[in-house]
Amino acid sequence: MGRLEGKTAVITGGATGIGLASAKLFAAEGAFVTIFGRRQAELDAAVKAIGAGAKAVQGDISKPEDLDRLFAVVGADRGVIDVLFANAGLGNFAPLGAITAEQFDHVFDVNVKGTLFTVQKALPLLKAGSSIILTGSTTGTKGTAAFSVYSASKAAIRNFARSWAVDLKGSGIRVNVLSPGPIETPGLMNALARTGMQDALVAGFVGQTAVGRIGDSSETAAAALFLASNDSSFMTGSEVFVDGGLAQI
Repeated sequence: MGRLEGKTAVITGGATGIGLASAKLFAAEGAFVTIFGRRQAELDAAVKAIGAGAKAVQGDISKPEDLDRLFAVVGADRGVIDVLFANAGLGNFAPLGAITAEQFDHVFDVNVKGTLFTVQKALPLLKAGSSIILTGSTTGTKGTAAFSVYSASKAAIRNFARSWAVDLKGSGIRVNVLSPGPIETPGLMNALARTGMQDALVAGFVGQTAVGRIGDSSETAAAALFLASNDSSFMTGSEVFVDGGLAQI
């Protein structure tokens, strides 16, 4: 039997990158997986890649009505959520002096407000033994040039886990943060490409890691599986880094 045999998992931002890698692994470990994302074509392709039992719901986590629709579908299909991976997020580069109100609102609407209401609206479907995983980032604990808005949003995610672990005390529901470092995902690589300095930035990331490379989504998915499964049953309010040592040295 797989480590998630018969369990129900919901993954936001599940069509690409870390979300998709985690969805594939969760399904391989026996979970019924529902992914949520904005682009229908990518969702359709992801469902095929995940395999039997997977389902997709299209929507935007910054829109409460879309989240209501997601959890209505999951509730009707499965009745419960055993694993909620609040993974969806975004960011772009802008140094102090060039940050716009529109950029700030967009990042915080998705990363902070979207994560908050993803978890809050899922609560009626969660039960004792359920695991909530929030996607943080090494940027939440380190200073990163031209990335302060994104970094601040991920620092908020870290405190959500600490505070929600207290709010959920006695419920049997755990909440932890998974914080990747530089992982080769479409989201990161596209953001780097928009700067016009992709090669130099990737080289900089490589130089900051103790393992001398950037990571793969499958490596982050393996840590997500640990947090999703009973292997992490005595963990809540914690942060697990998958960063090649970047934020540790």
